[in-house]
Amino acid sequence: MAMLGKRRPPRAATGRVRRESGAHAPPRGEAADTLTIERLAHDGRGVARDPHGKTVFVDQALPGERVRIAVHRQRKRFDEAHVVECLEPSPQRVTPPCMYYGRCGGCDLQHLALEEQRTHKQRTLEELFTRQGLDLPAMQRLVGEGLGYRRRARLGVKCDAEGTPHLGFRARGSEHLVDIDHCMVLEPILADLIAPLRECLTTLEAPRRVGHIELLATAEGACVVIRQLRDVPGDETRWQRFAAERDITLIWQVGRDSPTQRWLHAPFGETLHVTLALDDTTLQLGCAPGDFLQINAEVNAQLVRTALRWLAPQGHERVLDLFAGVGNFTLALSPHVAAISGIEGSPAMVERLADNARRAGLHHVEAHQADLATRMPDVENVDWVVLDPPRGGAEALCRGLAEHPVEKVLYVSCDPAALARDTAHLVQGGYRIERAAVVDMFPHTAHLESMLLLTREVSRGRSMSAEREDHGQGP
Repeated sequence: MAMLGKRRPPRAATGRVRRESGAHAPPRGEAADTLTIERLAHDGRGVARDPHGKTVFVDQALPGERVRIAVHRQRKRFDEAHVVECLEPSPQRVTPPCMYYGRCGGCDLQHLALEEQRTHKQRTLEELFTRQGLDLPAMQRLVGEGLGYRRRARLGVKCDAEGTPHLGFRARGSEHLVDIDHCMVLEPILADLIAPLRECLTTLEAPRRVGHIELLATAEGACVVIRQLRDVPGDETRWQRFAAERDITLIWQVGRDSPTQRWLHAPFGETLHVTLALDDTTLQLGCAPGDFLQINAEVNAQLVRTALRWLAPQGHERVLDLFAGVGNFTLALSPHVAAISGIEGSPAMVERLADNARRAGLHHVEAHQADLATRMPDVENVDWVVLDPPRGGAEALCRGLAEHPVEKVLYVSCDPAALARDTAHLVQGGYRIERAAVVDMFPHTAHLESMLLLTREVSRGRSMSAEREDHGQGP
């Protein structure tokens, strides 16, 4: 108890190189190695081999570059390192536009020219499919602006030993918070709020009670969600005044385990909407904090429009939209097909999906709740299935669709390795890859979204056992 209220002394060094504020430096007395980068790993790091043949992953290094590096983490099969000096830079190297790059963990490819980032993502997808023994057709690229694209973000809040609040994003692989005043990848309406939010934090009675702050660009304007760990009435008033001065929506979520939600300022009513611009109409999708939404509105609109063109509905199709969220694909497809059911695991999002369909006058849309990780929905009278699963993919569902085929599967993926794995099950079940697209939903990051259209001939009048026998699956 003698240390109560006092600052702890610094811990003794452990021998492992640590990152401070995102900066790297070799251990004292240790020379940096000089290596030539051979290629990019799927996560965007440079790959080289040290003089002993051990693989080294080098942050922010590009193929063909000669770099002096320092190892900051040693593992049995490989080391992780960072660039101390770039001796021979790649022609594809560019000056990162963001002043926080290299410290903030939000972006990891700003040193690589944007078009080359997209080429790298396409190669990554092709390589992962080759490993599964699969060939991809010529790929489309769905791309948008490189900056100012992100309509949603979560900012960390942390107070230092003196009680000064800091606001920003985490450094990569660290709990360290990188203080920022602006973010170039956020939509401007959100980026312009960061500095005022920090200023408001400094006026709070108990800034340590703020867990994090979420920003969302909606059809109504900017929305700020304050995650408040414990009720502080005086600070509630301060946040209310902050929102009123800027005429923005502000939601206060109070409590640790089961937070209650209060709309401290709602100039457009206690509802939120995002827009989806299609070729012939613009949809408004009601949503709430915590709902899944594609982060990039422009590229998401391209994604949905491309899906409609690929599927080419004729008006008689029966469709299942799995992992439907609040209706991104369900509502876009609905006017063009005979029937569509959106299935989602979150009961709250199922309710919003149904509300969105009613408000749009789409009366033949059904919305159902189901745990799609454990349940294969009935596809007996279904023509097409749309899949937009989380990062883990939909392996069990794809195994099921191989056994119980439909005419078309549209698979939207946020993890290329999971997509390649799942597609292999479908191809083994008789499907053919018709279309493929690389979707640059997150420019300046190694994050890769993609979309495939798979087709299969299905004879509805034949027994399923005959279908399986035709494709060597046995009775």
